[in-house]
Amino acid sequence: MPVKLIHTRRFGDDRGWFSETYHRPRWTADGAAEEFVQDNHSYSKHVGTLRGIHFQAPPHAQAKLVRCIRGRILDYAVDLRAGSPTYGRHVAAELSADNGDQLYIPVGFGHAFVTLEPDSEVIYKVSDVYTPEADGGIRWDCPTIAIDWPLPPGGPVLSDKDRALPHLADWDSPFAYDGAPLRPL
Repeated sequence: MPVKLIHTRRFGDDRGWFSETYHRPRWTADGAAEEFVQDNHSYSKHVGTLRGIHFQAPPHAQAKLVRCIRGRILDYAVDLRAGSPTYGRHVAAELSADNGDQLYIPVGFGHAFVTLEPDSEVIYKVSDVYTPEADGGIRWDCPTIAIDWPLPPGGPVLSDKDRALPHLADWDSPFAYDGAPLRPL
């Protein structure tokens, strides 16, 4: 299954709304083979908090299903598959508590997001458990990837780990191209 923006249906009444955010039989019918095994939850206090570009390498590579449950983010998937004609390119989608959208990011893609509102919370499912020795990433400001981040005047709020990540040119991809180039969302 390619990188995919999922518009989650909401059923509302005078109490509010209800939504199924994950339904395994429907997910499988849509062509997804992953079984999600861990849920992650992040809180970002400041606008411009940037997390990424992250991945886990094989044999512990992770597909992700990302949603924003509070606030608003711009969420990115970056093609990191060696031999892909879209290697180093990215797509992005705005995810928010209001729109309820989710972004599916398959194995072989880096994941990053930047907060557009203070006090944003992101929840995402992953298809393999966190494994420190497989943890990796590419610098957020890599000139090859050239993401035009919507940042506040003071720049991003970054972790020390994210500041130290390599550029794409200084990294060898462990991900194989599967024949499906990255497509617009």
